[in-house]
Amino acid sequence: MNRPETRIGNAGALPIEAIKGDAPLRILLPSYRSDPHTGGQGIYMRLISKALVDLGHHVDVISGPPYPILDERVGLIKLPSLDMYARENPIACLNREILSNKTDLFEWWSHNWGGFPEPYTFGVRMADYMRDKIDQYDIMHDNQTLCYGMLDVRDMGLPVVGTIHHPITMDKRIDIAHAKWPHIKFLKWRWYSFLNMQIKVARQLDPLIVVSDSTKRDVEKDFGIAAARMTRIHHGIDHELFTPQPHITRKTNRLMVTASADVPLKGLIYLIRAYHSLLATHPDLELLVVGRLREGQTMQELDRLGIRDRVKFVSGLTGEDIRDLYAEATIAVSPSVYEGFGFPAGEALSCGVPLVSTDGGSLPEVVGDAGIVVPHANPPALAEAIDTLLKEPAQREKMSVKARQHILDSFKWERCARDVVALYRRTLAAHHGISL
Repeated sequence: MNRPETRIGNAGALPIEAIKGDAPLRILLPSYRSDPHTGGQGIYMRLISKALVDLGHHVDVISGPPYPILDERVGLIKLPSLDMYARENPIACLNREILSNKTDLFEWWSHNWGGFPEPYTFGVRMADYMRDKIDQYDIMHDNQTLCYGMLDVRDMGLPVVGTIHHPITMDKRIDIAHAKWPHIKFLKWRWYSFLNMQIKVARQLDPLIVVSDSTKRDVEKDFGIAAARMTRIHHGIDHELFTPQPHITRKTNRLMVTASADVPLKGLIYLIRAYHSLLATHPDLELLVVGRLREGQTMQELDRLGIRDRVKFVSGLTGEDIRDLYAEATIAVSPSVYEGFGFPAGEALSCGVPLVSTDGGSLPEVVGDAGIVVPHANPPALAEAIDTLLKEPAQREKMSVKARQHILDSFKWERCARDVVALYRRTLAAHHGISL
């Protein structure tokens, strides 16, 4: 395996007394995989790091592959792994180099036996990398890796703040419940075994950031962590990228959703059922899914309903591509059964698209009164709300204006970054025994 590749941003020493003031902090953001196309955690890593450097702080990201796309002012430390998901034949990749490295060997073995070892092995490599670099940073802010390596780095003397987007216990329950066959349920249970480590580590990290009140309640329940130990800081939305595009003509018959077709948590199957029922009264209605259709329950449902050719799936898009598609959409839909935050809902609102959302997880916190919120896993409720908006163009126009303003008022990344930095300073003060 290759040695870590490092591009570290410039960072000066921080006088302890400057904790009370506005001096720039030297911040390290670890994340075991950070490409924004791999999910919300990758989006968070790109945008929180940019927001922090916008405030004048020195930020490095340390990440395993696939690596993040970052602002040029943010340093990047590439921490190579075996990147098993990128290999065509992960079993056959075993070689002498892997056999001679116990971390690599564990990653190879665990992956091929149905586990997900990346958070653990990333932590081992990160702790090893950091042993002689602790004094280069003032604080480390974990992106839900929640690995033992975080505790190792903390014990070396670097204060660690943790972020939990949502407890993966929710994914586990929903994923296993939707598996049809006992052996598939077992494989999913095996894959989620890394959760045992995350729960143990989360219980030992202080402070913890949670990104919604919904997440706070669920972490308290599933991880057994007192609510008083958690600080809720809502994410931001990239309002500079996701903006209304008045030069693009909005269609009158298109629904748009950003959702993974093969992740039951995202609730796409319920929207498909609602869409099927709406075709009876809106026969020209389109459904555009930003996501990839794969073999599985969603494809089977489309075939059962006979509408696979009516639903269009698009993938591999840039943020600008998605923004322009939102500009064409009549209504955006967030059908999730559960969201720790819900970036797609916020991005649709930021683009000024009328939104129908479920009450899954934190979505009501993100949507507020700027969209229509219905019960999750309820196709008739989705269909009724969509039908109402399709018939009321004036209401859609009012919702469009309100949606954009809602994001500008409450969900800018600058607000999020300032709240996070305030928590960093409180953490540093406690670590150094300073009274703020």
